[in-house]
Amino acid sequence: MKTVTISMSCTGKYYAALLFDDGLPTATPKVEGKAIGVDLGLTHFAITSDGSKFENPRHLKKREKNLKRKQQKLSRKAKVSNRRSKARKIVARVHERIKNTRKDFQHKLSRKLVNENQVIVVENLAVKNLIKNQNLASSISDCGWSEFTRQLKYKSEKEGKTYVEVSRFFPSSKTCHVCLNQISSLPLDVRSWTCSNCDTKHDRDINAATNIRDEGMRLLRQSSVQVLALGTSATASGESVRPKRGRKTSVEATVYEAGSPHYIALSN
Repeated sequence: MKTVTISMSCTGKYYAALLFDDGLPTATPKVEGKAIGVDLGLTHFAITSDGSKFENPRHLKKREKNLKRKQQKLSRKAKVSNRRSKARKIVARVHERIKNTRKDFQHKLSRKLVNENQVIVVENLAVKNLIKNQNLASSISDCGWSEFTRQLKYKSEKEGKTYVEVSRFFPSSKTCHVCLNQISSLPLDVRSWTCSNCDTKHDRDINAATNIRDEGMRLLRQSSVQVLALGTSATASGESVRPKRGRKTSVEATVYEAGSPHYIALSN
């Protein structure tokens, strides 16, 4: 045992965090197996490339009226009084219950995704920038995307799985995963669209998750090629990493049926 950290919550509960060294070697990440892309949203908390959609529980919204009522009672109490101290603990219990239910949902979903997949690809979202939108700030904060991706990352590393993040500027929603055709604009209220190039009808979220998965696999292939190039003293040709349209042309686009497993190896 390395350290023991004692902490107290706002509700007066004490917790002891114990840090142990198990002496086991760090798991080596592998890429052979099922790969999945995860697109995070507001209507659905997570959408995967195999067609699964997980509803957003909206933990804060469900308890918003109760929290408002308790906060109003707190505001009416005189400052530096026992009644105010008791009312403050009641408000803290509501916040604690919201936090615990959110973490419980995130842990269960992240464990499910890590157990069922070998490669997990998500977007590198800038949540601090997203919550600057006053209309969506409360809903985005209620989701807890940063904590969810953190759990996916450390659980993947512990289990020897591969966790990949793609750029937040990658046009996952506006790119057809079949022919890589990219449209100019796609408003948020448009939830499905048809590709003008190959006439494929896309569900916006599933198409985005599929593109995220394919982009993550492209990045893994690129990193493996760079490692091989360093080992053989090869030099780069100087071409751009990503083409102006769609993903890298050397990666062939493959059409998968919804719900089918995607077993992708990084060999030839």
